[in-house]
Amino acid sequence: MSTDQQAKSTHGMSRGLLLLLAVVAGFMVSNIYYGQPLLERIGADLDISVAGIGWVVASSQAGYLLGLVLLVPLGDMLDRRILISVQVAACAVGSCAVILASSQTALLLAFAILGLASSVVQTIVAYTASSSTPDQRGGNIGTVTAGVVSGLILARTVAGGLTELWGWRSVYVFAAAAAVVLSISVLRAMPREQAHRGDVRYRRAVSSVLILTRRNPLFRTRALITMLLFASFGVLWSGMSLLLGGPEWHLSPGVIGLFGLAGLVGILAASKAGAAADRGWGQRVTVLGLGALLVSWFALALGSWSLLWFIAGIIVLDAAVQAVHVSSQTMIVAGAEESASSIIGSYMVFYSVGSAMGAAAVAPVFDAWGWSGASVLGASFALGALAIWGADRLRLFERAGRAPLVRSAHQAGAE
Repeated sequence: MSTDQQAKSTHGMSRGLLLLLAVVAGFMVSNIYYGQPLLERIGADLDISVAGIGWVVASSQAGYLLGLVLLVPLGDMLDRRILISVQVAACAVGSCAVILASSQTALLLAFAILGLASSVVQTIVAYTASSSTPDQRGGNIGTVTAGVVSGLILARTVAGGLTELWGWRSVYVFAAAAAVVLSISVLRAMPREQAHRGDVRYRRAVSSVLILTRRNPLFRTRALITMLLFASFGVLWSGMSLLLGGPEWHLSPGVIGLFGLAGLVGILAASKAGAAADRGWGQRVTVLGLGALLVSWFALALGSWSLLWFIAGIIVLDAAVQAVHVSSQTMIVAGAEESASSIIGSYMVFYSVGSAMGAAAVAPVFDAWGWSGASVLGASFALGALAIWGADRLRLFERAGRAPLVRSAHQAGAE
């Protein structure tokens, strides 16, 4: 570990910088989720079918995935102050591309650019993890994740309100302006870092997702859980506007956006989960969170006739997702802070694949079987995540059971 990194490990991050990064992360992740409550309005404006509109959100997730693979690993080699500032500024470029889009193809490309730039969120998470002391790491990651949760939840409310006032393109005018301001703020507030920290090669950093998945059982389990976790998450937030804006409720984008406020409970869950992971309770948080995720879909399935049950389901689902997510990030980075960008970027590849999978799958399922079919889809993803966690715990239990037998055999041979 370098002298600079040792200093960071000793003193940690200032509270002011931590809060700024939480705000930046929240605004940047919003770029991916602004479009979710607007799908029906965007589809009508650009003449995109119901089955095809899910690809609008999926295209931003695809761009995000590309950014995780190609851009986030750069954080282990370059000055993250410059890297974060440039990517935040690039979000303004992507937002302008959305504003100017006049066809489905142009819109998909614009959302992909926006998603690519928005992968800066994970560079921020990795910077937070590597710049925090061990006893504050989970809590700090939880604070940044709370900013992310606030962004992805409030994005829907802001998007719905602005759309009601000035049309859906006004949302991305706001996003472009915010990106410019925050890029300058980051450049001024973050300390300079030494470039080329450690002995990290870009090719190896980019391929870390394959290396970690193959060689690291903890990473592999957490990554697969995350993929299904956010597939379930994506089913709700990409399918919600189809339900609430459809014939069952006929709600406007502004009203649909307000439903996102129910998910703000996830902020509390994120911060508490990080603190629990610092105490070694990550596995407990995970099983409780996945169980709650599965249960939430029973309430959400009633959304066709009861908005109260639907809101209750949103609250439980968001809290569960964020609790499991923060616990996983804290666990996989512990002890490997110098490679935090590569690890977090690799982990978030699975997040992006899962989110895109949920967003792309829910539209055709909803089109064929309505909200009941979408609810079964979301619950199936949740059940799959819980099954992966159970299989991993069983594997570790069996390994622990075999260990005494191996030791006894060695002892008998020695005698």
